[in-house]
Amino acid sequence: MKTIINPHAGNWVSLCTRPAVKRRVLDETVKEILEAVRTEGDKALYRYSEKYDNVVLNDLKVQQDEISLSASFIPEDLKASIRTAKANIEKFHNSQTGDEPVVETSPGVKCWRKSVPVEKVGLYIPGGSAPLFSTVLMLAIPAKIAGCKQVIMCTPPGKDGRINPLVLFAADLAGVTDVFKTGGAQAIGAMAYGTGSIPAVHKIFGPGNQYVTRAKELIQLDGIPIDIPAGPSEVLVIADGSADPAFVASDLLSQAEHGPDSQVVLVTTSNELLLKVKKQVDEQIQNLPRKKIAIRSLENSFLILMTSIEECIGFSNVYAPEHLIISTSDPYAIAGKIINAGSVFLGKYSCESAGDYATGTNHTLPTNGCARSYSGLSVESYMKKITFQEVTPEGLKILGPVIEMMADAEQLTAHSNAVSLRLKSIGYDKY
Repeated sequence: MKTIINPHAGNWVSLCTRPAVKRRVLDETVKEILEAVRTEGDKALYRYSEKYDNVVLNDLKVQQDEISLSASFIPEDLKASIRTAKANIEKFHNSQTGDEPVVETSPGVKCWRKSVPVEKVGLYIPGGSAPLFSTVLMLAIPAKIAGCKQVIMCTPPGKDGRINPLVLFAADLAGVTDVFKTGGAQAIGAMAYGTGSIPAVHKIFGPGNQYVTRAKELIQLDGIPIDIPAGPSEVLVIADGSADPAFVASDLLSQAEHGPDSQVVLVTTSNELLLKVKKQVDEQIQNLPRKKIAIRSLENSFLILMTSIEECIGFSNVYAPEHLIISTSDPYAIAGKIINAGSVFLGKYSCESAGDYATGTNHTLPTNGCARSYSGLSVESYMKKITFQEVTPEGLKILGPVIEMMADAEQLTAHSNAVSLRLKSIGYDKY
């Protein structure tokens, strides 16, 4: 990890640049994949499974007997842990539901909104070297709470052509309706356009690498909405001299092990802490099974020494981290000044891993600075809001002349006439 001492505020934006594949190469590859899936359907998916996942598939859909059997491969204590996490996620996300009140904006004029679930949603679960069954819970549980009728899931198979039992168990537990064996940008294309096996959905959810994220961005041009730009994972830690260097190092490494394109950052006012954290990172990384991945991530990561906590806060708000850990003597004093972050963890015992798995909050969060304008996943992400309004004759008498005047000023005579005819029909004095 690089160490940066008191960077000038004018350089903060450049420091916040995330590691990335060259955009031209990324776009060419993803566009080619999406077009192949759109025109060739299942044929393209089978071809890409062989090319990228090194597996020859006979069927893309995971059958129900395989899903049901998955529970038998999982220890009972792990299943109990997953159920505990599920209960906490449900409890937190159930608090996000509720009807909005009817508002009388003028006498005789009522307006309100109705929440309606997106009927068909597609969930993407990254594969590779780690079975991210926790992401299944984070995506599927709010979808079911929202009331989505069809919740399909795509995830890449292993070299044996099967999906990890933990992923299948979580999918079954959380209410996923169908599971398909395909990953990468091609999975996003399949859910966007539909293939012979995989149905097209109305909205696509889930994190992924830069290819998956770019595929999600591109399908929006064809009118298929997505949840949030959720790419490679990242964490920023704000710490002072009271922080435990071993804890801080463990938090940095917990994100670094996600993938080589992840980024982790420490911003601190204590040079002593910075040096101790650096030493702890070097020691702890030696015992990680995913050491090689973490090392590559750390090459894109850095430690920053600032002169004040205010500068630490300012840098964090510019960086807009997916995960923000505040490990200081008074984390609440800092929390109130945070304006850009996906999810915030307060105090030395609030490790980011807790939010990843079991506190109940959602771990599908905006990355790459998108926390400046996006929120993390919630039940509302799976809902659409339909507005309603009712205007009574009494309401029209009050509001009608206002509407006529505004419509006439915009030279939209038909708009004005739609009001005038109604006012005349109720014997309004003007007529």
